[in-house]
Amino acid sequence: MSSSLTVPAPASRERGSTAWIWLAAWPVTAVFVLSNAATPLYVLWQRDLGFSRGTLTVIFAFYIVGLLGSLLVSGVASDRLGRRRVLLPALGLALAACAIFAVAPSVTALIVARLFSGIAVGTVVSAGMAAVTDVATATDTVTGGADRKPLAALLASCAMVLGAGLGPLLAGVLSETVPGPTVTVFLVEAVLLATAVLTVLRMPLPRPSAPGSAPGSGSWVRLPRVPAGNRRHLVLGIAVFAPGITATSFVLSLGPSLLSGLLGTTSRIVAGAMAFAMFLTAAAVQFAVRSLRRRAILLAGATATLAAMAALVAAVHTGSVAVLLAAALLAGAGQGMGQLGGLSLLNSGVPAARLAEANAALNVGGYLPAGLLPVSAGYLSDAVGLTRGATVFGAVLAALAVAGALVVLASGRR
Repeated sequence: MSSSLTVPAPASRERGSTAWIWLAAWPVTAVFVLSNAATPLYVLWQRDLGFSRGTLTVIFAFYIVGLLGSLLVSGVASDRLGRRRVLLPALGLALAACAIFAVAPSVTALIVARLFSGIAVGTVVSAGMAAVTDVATATDTVTGGADRKPLAALLASCAMVLGAGLGPLLAGVLSETVPGPTVTVFLVEAVLLATAVLTVLRMPLPRPSAPGSAPGSGSWVRLPRVPAGNRRHLVLGIAVFAPGITATSFVLSLGPSLLSGLLGTTSRIVAGAMAFAMFLTAAAVQFAVRSLRRRAILLAGATATLAAMAALVAAVHTGSVAVLLAAALLAGAGQGMGQLGGLSLLNSGVPAARLAEANAALNVGGYLPAGLLPVSAGYLSDAVGLTRGATVFGAVLAALAVAGALVVLASGRR
């Protein structure tokens, strides 16, 4: 990869370089705000369009379809063409999703908007998060400073979960306090995405390798993979990240229904606040555990997801909102630590020319169960009731969390 780099000229090059690492994470945050901004608004669309919980989880699943489809190509394309050439079209799709959400007249329109959102998110979790590491690596070269890859992994991971939490909170508050809720929410999000476009245009990114000389060259559309020496790292990350993000996906898709059943409220602010608290926990816990060994972080993540499922089952059987909130916070902690552990392992060993594809591989492993299991739980809840559906989901995911912890324990010390 060429070291040619356009860097800003601040008074302090070191300080300016570090600032760009933080700024490079902003497009990830802006797109993830969109990813969950619709969550508190589904009660409005359900009221106006009249669809079931099963249909709601299908709308959510099309987001996963778009995301996974994007991951099949965006990681490879980003490694070969460069981060900027892949991120800008994705941000354009995100802006289109905002326009569709704002005026959605049907379930089909919601599905299309969620599909576009998923494609944009799939791109930023591969190309966008790799861009943060690229900026860190390039500025290290320019300034001769300390290795900032750990900072890049932390910021990229926190940008993802912070944006995911800000989306439902912003949407919940705006939709309850201003007229034209869907239009206002997505107009504000469009402004955030416009600033992300400007950031990507000015981001000091190195030039990509020529497509023909890129490591791992081959098909442009393929299941993302990592170099052979990093497969163990990928398995460890997926083992904990997948149950964690599946738990938070369940809270996002069916959390408002659970709140309605437990509280008898359809307050969009309450639903948004719960999602925000969940993802704020996911971000905060990463700062709290960043100095621990990666193995310890992954074990703690699996334990948090297991505890989250125990709390979820207890909440639906006792009707306790406090226990449901505890389940959401623990789910956030589980995702946050699984994500940080997985990204840190990949950042530490995968060559820069394969990093976006490696990030895509981690997220494919995480989002597959995150799409399938909540949809299954949604339809099961329609058939047997929300309490039984949530109980079965909690038991299955608890088993996956235990399996993830066993995989980490079997891997030996790092």
